[in-house]
Amino acid sequence: MANFTHFFLKKLDSFSKDRKALIYENTTYNYEDLIQNILYKIKKLEKFPEGSIIGIIGDYDIDNISMLLACIEKRFIVVPFVNNDEISNKLHEGQVDFLYYQDNIKTLSPPFPKHQILQDLKKLTKSGLILFSSGSTGKPKAIVHNLDNLLNSYMNKNSKTMNILLFLMFDHIGGLNTLFHTLSIGACGIAIKERKDIYLLAKTIQKYQISLLPASPSLLNLVLLSDVSSYLDCVKIITYGTESMPDSLLLRLKKTFPKVKFHQTFGTTEVGIAQTKTSENTFKLEGMEYKIKNGELWIKSKTQTLGYINADNSVFDNDGFFATGDLVEVTYKDNQEYLKIIGRSKEIINVGGEKVSPQEIENTILQINGIQDCIVYGEYNPITGQSITTEVVIDNNILPNDKMELKKIIREFCKNSLPKYKIPTKVILMETLNLGTRFKKSRLNKTS
Repeated sequence: MANFTHFFLKKLDSFSKDRKALIYENTTYNYEDLIQNILYKIKKLEKFPEGSIIGIIGDYDIDNISMLLACIEKRFIVVPFVNNDEISNKLHEGQVDFLYYQDNIKTLSPPFPKHQILQDLKKLTKSGLILFSSGSTGKPKAIVHNLDNLLNSYMNKNSKTMNILLFLMFDHIGGLNTLFHTLSIGACGIAIKERKDIYLLAKTIQKYQISLLPASPSLLNLVLLSDVSSYLDCVKIITYGTESMPDSLLLRLKKTFPKVKFHQTFGTTEVGIAQTKTSENTFKLEGMEYKIKNGELWIKSKTQTLGYINADNSVFDNDGFFATGDLVEVTYKDNQEYLKIIGRSKEIINVGGEKVSPQEIENTILQINGIQDCIVYGEYNPITGQSITTEVVIDNNILPNDKMELKKIIREFCKNSLPKYKIPTKVILMETLNLGTRFKKSRLNKTS
């Protein structure tokens, strides 16, 4: 035994040492390798003061995972980064003391003055976590968590031998959730660098017989469009979140993978990942309090953030509920309340005073035979304030590769189910839609 003092690492140390823990870029490490790497990293951290804030740059390789876990054992505050690009401001915003990269630790000077939230966390002698928002609507927010509090939610999970894809990024709450879940059950996490290479990703899933696939709806649509579905025969569970799932896409997925269990997840960087019960394309929140105000979901959880250290906390009300920005509809099944995400409040398009959800229009357009993918957003209009634009990817064997004719087909179809002000006035034909670093569509950088 390694004599760890932290409850999460004690659980890791309890698993059979020859059990596979990680496969990264086709190199396999067992739990003994992981434990020894953690112990090595702990020694590297011996000279650093209690409560240090350490940035870690990288991916799901053995060094970065070991450093993350070593920092947890030392009760440090961790700030994960994916790469060196555009992190200089985040180092300041996150008040980082030291930066770990490629097995070297660099001291940042002068030391940043510490926010009161960080001072209070240090006094608790708990491990901490700082994550940044995507920054799609302004400066990224530095979100502080009591990491011990988050890790407690994984302690009651039973041991299970299975292969799980580490897909979402190292600096993403969903990605860390997958990592912590994998380690807490003694499973094997599998990752590759080029996660946007759909063919390589699919072959990796087949090669390692991955049974649990966490993914975004956009990635799952790409799986269908790229004709790599046969590589996913080993998958038993697909969890999806990070963006709304179009009903038509879920139907196609269930038809393609009839034996797979689809499970919708829900979480935000601010409140953590919720336990959910799924029914069709709706979910029931479990273990979290919530309320709905003006169609927007507000949540309060045991795992929510301690607050922002570079922004005001007005998104939390006086009762501690967080405004998620997700617009929801309520449905009932067996006298239980289920929620359906219908859009984001910041993505709403204003056409002459009428509020328009881009997801509603996308769901309609995706019903057209031959439309493979689409994204809807608002553009400036001098008369109505905004007008509706859609980018579409088509099957050239079904629909014409002519913008004017395609626009006519889309508008005629939409007339049957949408009021006039919701019908796109501009259609852009695309070869493919660009996905962000978090593997989902982004309208906010298009909307004007």
